[in-house]
Amino acid sequence: MPEALRRRRLAVVVLNYRTPELVLACLASLEAEVDAARDAVVVVDNASADGSEQQIAEEIERRGWSAWARLVCSERNGGFSAGNNLGIGAVDADAYLLLNSDTSVRPGALAELRQGLSSDPRVGMVSPRLEGPDGDPQRSCFRYHTPASELIRGAATGVVTKLLRPYVVSRPLDDEPAVHEWTSFAAVMIRKEVFEAVGLLDDGYFMYFEDTDFCRRMRPAGWKILHWPAARVVHTRGGSSEVKSRVAARERPPAYLYASRARYFLKHYGRLGLWFANAMWSVGAVVDELRSLVQRRRRVRCSREGRDTWSGAFARIPDARVESEGRA
Repeated sequence: MPEALRRRRLAVVVLNYRTPELVLACLASLEAEVDAARDAVVVVDNASADGSEQQIAEEIERRGWSAWARLVCSERNGGFSAGNNLGIGAVDADAYLLLNSDTSVRPGALAELRQGLSSDPRVGMVSPRLEGPDGDPQRSCFRYHTPASELIRGAATGVVTKLLRPYVVSRPLDDEPAVHEWTSFAAVMIRKEVFEAVGLLDDGYFMYFEDTDFCRRMRPAGWKILHWPAARVVHTRGGSSEVKSRVAARERPPAYLYASRARYFLKHYGRLGLWFANAMWSVGAVVDELRSLVQRRRRVRCSREGRDTWSGAFARIPDARVESEGRA
């Protein structure tokens, strides 16, 4: 059987959009973790058009990584889901590890993830412990986004959060393996059978909400989502996207964030559910406004967030697949 057609044990997919240094650092961390005879790494360039794709291809050859790594170029920047789908389709494998370009794997991480995936035949997805370069753990497992969680997000007030604690999206850190509703796709290993059962990632999302959407599709099909903290992956938050830094600075995030949010609520809650989620966020925003006046504190919401939150309320299911200055 030709080498290119042989089924692999594992295929790692890493996206590049004008982040060649991050991609090369990620590949360097994979060098000692992959088996060239059984594994493959696919770097998908999302139409960077800045020369970074050539830089990555040349470095793969120069560093002798071509036995296990190769570059696939997309004709357009279709976003996170589209890029990963292209990488998944490029290799036939038993499992796929999706890695952000701003990640690097700790020694033994891939073997630990494979162990987690094989721990139960019903486990269709396994996620590692994400941590900063200093080793501090990052929360990466969550409950679903719901209208109630939108009230929590809009208010960003301790009293509201305590009253609605069962709906808080972020979950506490786990020291032991645990099953969750969804997990961050910054680093996640997925069985091939899951894609065969529920399809690929929804490429109508440009970036954000595609991970929780995919998990909501796979869990009703009987698959478990397992967090396996023995596997450790370094994640430099925001290295592959500017959204987090904009939100932290209360600046206006890219439009695709709100388009993805609207797509998610329309798909999983319907039109009335989207309106209800928006209404709950608006109630929370009023709470935030009152708190800021009384306590003389800065509002937590971003610039034009109310307008952008309601922008998709009356449209058809938004398609966030747009050419964007955002990274994916």
